Amino acid sequence: MIQSAFTRRATLMLGASTLALAAMPAWSQRRATGPETVPVDELMKAGSLPELSIGKVEAPVIVVEYASKTCGHCAAFHNKIYPGIKEKFIDSGKVRFIYREFPLDDRAMAADMLARCTGTPEKALAMTSILFAKQEEWAFVRTNPVTELFKIAKQAGFTQESFDKCLTDQKLLDEITTVRERGTKTFGVSATPTFFVNGKRTTSEGLEKEIVAALPKS
Repeated sequence: MIQSAFTRRATLMLGASTLALAAMPAWSQRRATGPETVPVDELMKAGSLPELSIGKVEAPVIVVEYASKTCGHCAAFHNKIYPGIKEKFIDSGKVRFIYREFPLDDRAMAADMLARCTGTPEKALAMTSILFAKQEEWAFVRTNPVTELFKIAKQAGFTQESFDKCLTDQKLLDEITTVRERGTKTFGVSATPTFFVNGKRTTSEGLEKEIVAALPKS
């Protein structure tokens, strides 16, 4: 369990060259379960963390994605499909896209924490894109991922001190865990990536079709 792996502060403490994170394998996408639709008002309730969103707040279509940074299907979506979705629907003001953390293992949790520690939602989303683009370099290595994670973090302006401080931030860890647990308990999220289009559950393959169906008819 993510909670048990991270609640002990010592688990997150960094040595001079070793990140104390369990080398758990990344989970791939599993068959999704849960309700086909969820109330949009409930889906959009604010949590303690700022939403990682892009697009006009007043856009007619709201897409919420639950994703794990160690999920290969999530990386494939962000690297190959998302750029087209952004150009076609987000940049044109038709869609507001919200990314929510659903870490499936310790490495994903560490990556989520680093993205949040960049300081703003915009920077966190940029860091998320980099982490997905470089997923093979840190998520699937057999050795401890600290070296590659720190290389990526340095590109975002982290020092060794701020890197260490971020990964020992118990409050942030608890807040991300709460996002994940709410996704599971309230919306039935059990696989990554899971998308909701105006409250209707879909997959990366069906996302564009559901967006088009949800757009106001002219």
